[in-house]
Amino acid sequence: MSVSKIAKLFAVTLSAAAVVTAGAASAAAPAKPSVVLVHGGFVDGSGWEGVHKILTKQGYEVSIVQNPTISLADDVAVTKRVIAAQKGPVVLVGHSYGGVVVSEAGNDEKVAGLVYIAAFAPDKGESVDSLIKNPPPGAPVPPILAPVDGFLMLDKPKFAASFAADVKPETAAFMANSQVPWGVAALGGAVSEPAWKSKPSWYLVAKDDKMIPPPAQRNMSKRAGAVVTEVPGSHAVYVSNPRAVAALIRQAADKVAVAAAAR
Repeated sequence: MSVSKIAKLFAVTLSAAAVVTAGAASAAAPAKPSVVLVHGGFVDGSGWEGVHKILTKQGYEVSIVQNPTISLADDVAVTKRVIAAQKGPVVLVGHSYGGVVVSEAGNDEKVAGLVYIAAFAPDKGESVDSLIKNPPPGAPVPPILAPVDGFLMLDKPKFAASFAADVKPETAAFMANSQVPWGVAALGGAVSEPAWKSKPSWYLVAKDDKMIPPPAQRNMSKRAGAVVTEVPGSHAVYVSNPRAVAALIRQAADKVAVAAAAR
């Protein structure tokens, strides 16, 4: 066999090996699910910026829902539109009141897993209003002002201490001054059937939360059968510690990807 023929045969062999290797690598690494982030009351989606940066750098498609927080039905509809735009399985993430939204919207067939970040995880017929109605003795009371025209706001001077104690002071001040009025109708919106009853869930407990007491977070996460992570942090832990939040979302996404690949 001539040298030129040997060279050609060697090149073909290398090319075939590369194709096989690429195929094996593809099989070993399931496609990443999309991540959809849902904010809670009094804030908008901009607080997810740090989490978004981390996850997009790791190759995830990340979408942020901008809920009007006027009513639960409207917020679920807005969230479902974002879910519908995703190409594959979705990991649906909710913070605070956003946990109510994802509990309802998570019944969408595209949603493969739920992640709660210091969030309400209501059962059937429950709402934020019912969950906060009888706080345990000694629990911190959020500085929610009396409703005006059907909307709630947090007392600005008390915002940082209650909502964002571990966030940079200038950021906490901006969050207080840019509050989104939270509709009383959203507060009272009840879940029809919680998605966590039929889909896997993960929960991050913020151990220094002054809005949703950590014991309440633990009780809700246990009831949901969630995989739980606890970290030091205020209610705004998704702003102050985006790495911990992103790590839990990535953990959920890995499990979802493996499950999807096994089907």
